[in-house]
Parts: sequence; C-alpha cells; structure tokens
Amino acid sequence: MYKLLLIDDEPLIIKGIRSFVDFEALSITEVFEASNGEEALELFQLHLPDMVLADINMPKMNGLDFAVAAKTLKPDVKIAIITGYDYFDYAVTALKSGIDDYILKPVSKKDIGEVLKKLILKIQAAHSQSEVSLLLGDLLSKSKIQEDESYKSRIQKEIEANISNIDFSLTYLSKQMSLSVPYLSSLFKRLYGINFQDYVLTTRLDRAKILLLSTDMKIYEIAAAIGFDDPNYFSASFKRKFNYSPNQFKEKSKVL
Repeated sequence: MYKLLLIDDEPLIIKGIRSFVDFEALSITEVFEASNGEEALELFQLHLPDMVLADINMPKMNGLDFAVAAKTLKPDVKIAIITGYDYFDYAVTALKSGIDDYILKPVSKKDIGEVLKKLILKIQAAHSQSEVSLLLGDLLSKSKIQEDESYKSRIQKEIEANISNIDFSLTYLSKQMSLSVPYLSSLFKRLYGINFQDYVLTTRLDRAKILLLSTDMKIYEIAAAIGFDDPNYFSASFKRKFNYSPNQFKEKSKVL
C-alpha cells in the first residue's frame, strides 16, 4: 500500500532497518534504497514513494537539499531524517521548513518503527482531509446548484407575472426577491448568460410574436399586454429584433 525510500551512505544502517522493521505490518509494500542524495532523487522521480527516511549527512546531496527537491516533485510526501547530535539544531530548523520528523543516532528498532508509524498517520490524515475537502466541495457544489435552480425558478415566475407591468425592472425584482440590486444583477447574468434588461426584452418580444400569430389584437393592445407604454417604441424594438415590423411579421406569417 505504501512505498518507502531509504537513503543512507552506510549500508549497515539500511541493512539493519530492513532486518528489524516489519514492513508488512505497516502496509509498506515497496522499499527502495539509495546511498546518496543524487541517486535518491533519481529513484524518487521514478517511483514517487509515499515516505522517505533519509540520513541528513550524505554525499553529493545532503538530506535537507534532497527533501526540498522531493517536496517540489511530490508536496504530500512524508519525510523523516536521521541525524546525530552534532546536527540537532540543523534538524530542528529542518522541521520548520517542511521535514515531517527526525530520529537521533544511534537509531533503534523502536525509533524506526515509531517514526514510520508517525509518517503513515500523517499520510492517512492528509488523505482523510483530502476526502473531506472533496466531499464538502461536492456538497457545496450541489447546494449551489439547488440554490441557483431555486432562484431561477423564482425569477422566472416574477417575469411571467410581470410581463405586462411597465414598471417591472431590476429594482422591482430585487425587492420581490429580497436581494440587493448589484447581487441580483450579477446572479441574473450568471444564471441566464445575459443581463436582465436584454432577457426581459427578448421574452416580451417573443410573447408579442405569439400574440400576433394567435390573436386579432391591435398593435397598441399587444404593446400594452407585454409591458410597453409606447406602441411606437414597441414596433421599433420588434423590427430591430426580427427585421420586420409587427404588421409585416403578421402579414408574412399569413402567406406562409
């Protein structure tokens, strides 16, 4: 389940760790070895292990430089360093810069086991946090969709109810919705893809087409029925939208 990279220039230390750590009990299924920082980084790039146990003082690239490079490649990797007392202050500084834990030499079976368990717990905690974040994100997304659908339904009902209301405006709608005008304007644009005025105008003119085709209402009556107080302005708006005047549209439809 977990992949571990061991880095130490002393073969006996790596051999000792392999001999007294029960990797199977810790769900560590793959263990890789490196004797210096450069070799370790190559192995890290190839296998992207979940955790690393590294000596702080290594040839070619020290443990801290390796850790920085490894965290750049895989930010969630968990790294513990092995250090002597001579490097203790160095190790403490390392903890503040992203190293997850450390062990002081000489290392024991208990020390290695405990630090590996700590690293595994950190991995599990990070996974749990990630799952919670994904779940919350999904719930928030669903909640947002439901909220948007609710708003859109209410807005649509208001538009239908006020299709003939010449005083119907964004300000009027904001009062009915108990929302601020700026927020409603932004919400409307997000929900419908166009601004409030353009949408209402299009809706009214589409309704005018239906009335022209299905009734014998006069132009001024249709204008009033769809919220225009000026029949001339209605006719001009209709022609600008459909390239025909209301009368032309009606006559054309009869021919068809």
